[in-house]
Amino acid sequence: MELEGKVWKEGKVWLIEIQALDVMTQGKTKEDAFFMIEDVVEELMHSYFKDEYLKGFKAEAIDCENGVVVVTANDTKLLLALSLRRQREKSGSTIKEVAGRLGSKAPNSYAQYERGFTNVTVEKYEELLVAVNPRGGLRLRLT
Repeated sequence: MELEGKVWKEGKVWLIEIQALDVMTQGKTKEDAFFMIEDVVEELMHSYFKDEYLKGFKAEAIDCENGVVVVTANDTKLLLALSLRRQREKSGSTIKEVAGRLGSKAPNSYAQYERGFTNVTVEKYEELLVAVNPRGGLRLRLT
């Protein structure tokens, strides 16, 4: 699965934003900006997950032209887990609140998704995004 973002030049710098991860970075060149977004994703992973879960984790940013960039990784479960956690934090929601929005009284049932322990279908990921950040306006676009 890929998380879509945008890339553009502003003044003398190139900017990349990946809304699903709530991150933005820049570089003096477009290539630098792509390197930086991959580095940001990998560093975020290290700040959120234990190293034993990240064995060989690698993020990749792909230029899709026309101002579109996608970020993917060799471990989709962890990438989606990071996205869910970042969106939940952005909304100020707790794990318990998200579980309640999903109709569960057991916060641990939702927490498994944020830990990257559970495979997620596209449909489930979209449902989880709405639950973690109901006012976020973040939706998937499948091409």
